[in-house]
Amino acid sequence: MAEGKAEKPDAAATAESKQEAPAVRVAPSPHISKTALTTRWMMSDVLVGLAPVVAMAVVLFRWYAVVQIGLCVLTCLVAETLFCWMRRRPTSIDDGSAVVTGAILGLSLPWSAPWHIAVIGSVVAIGLGKAVFGGLGYNIFNPAMVGRAFVMLSFARELGASAYVTDRSQLDVVTQATPLTIAKKVAADLAAGAITVGDAQVQMESTRQLWPLFLGNVNGSLGETSALAVLIGGLYLCLRRSASWEIPAGVILSGLVLAGAADRLGLTAFTALHHVVSGSLLFGAFFIATDPVTSPLTARGKFLFGLGVGVLLVLLRVFSGYPEGVMFAVLLMNATTPLLNRWTIPRPVGGPAPQPEKA
Repeated sequence: MAEGKAEKPDAAATAESKQEAPAVRVAPSPHISKTALTTRWMMSDVLVGLAPVVAMAVVLFRWYAVVQIGLCVLTCLVAETLFCWMRRRPTSIDDGSAVVTGAILGLSLPWSAPWHIAVIGSVVAIGLGKAVFGGLGYNIFNPAMVGRAFVMLSFARELGASAYVTDRSQLDVVTQATPLTIAKKVAADLAAGAITVGDAQVQMESTRQLWPLFLGNVNGSLGETSALAVLIGGLYLCLRRSASWEIPAGVILSGLVLAGAADRLGLTAFTALHHVVSGSLLFGAFFIATDPVTSPLTARGKFLFGLGVGVLLVLLRVFSGYPEGVMFAVLLMNATTPLLNRWTIPRPVGGPAPQPEKA
């Protein structure tokens, strides 16, 4: 009996063993201490940064811009709700990511794109660009560019060079082709010997002025016309640290260097500065490539990512059949993000941890 009593566990010890162990969360750095830094907060900043770009699009393209952007945003919200329901997960439209995806997709489309292209592109952006990977935070490609690439390849005629110029509109800004389209055609004709250098200078005269390109009084997609509006919104994002400055810095730097080399070699009818302020280079650098989910985590990796986007962008503009290359450049560099994260792991303070000696 004495032995039996001795083996009986003490009541206090039993109660202590039933207490739950302290919840210790172990995770790699960086550790975010600012509780206000939420997805909704970041997406709200992006929307504020996009406000000057949207305002300029409405000024230039009027009601067409309102319909195009609004349709993309509305479809993205509906698609987000639908895919969350299909996956039996709570709806995530309140984080603002679907609104940002729709706004960027709408701004990347021409003013004349038919309504079904905006709807299809938005559904693909949310479905194939985000939902199939598990939702926001798990996607490896920029959702808006996934939708844009899908409709670009599926509706080449509706989104080609002829989509930007038509006689049906009363808009003054669409009286001629986009600056990059003109430069692409002039460079091709000059290389083929179809025109002389003098003819090329005459054809490029209307697009050689930097001031209209900077202000945005030129034709193009809704969000790519005004370099000034993009810079205002992009600098706001960088100052608010909702976008990493290393990425647009890398894009602009590599774009200037490579476009300058192409100009020296006679491969393009544009100078390096023309390449920067025309097309979607600045819009892509500040609002597309800076997506925190699909870009690297480290500062060095972000800068290398931006350099890669700028290099691919200029190569696509000069050597491919497309006058613009932001969409494909960003998607290609998105695929390298895991590798850049692995290559640019920061060195721990004090050096790497010592390895145990082998016996």
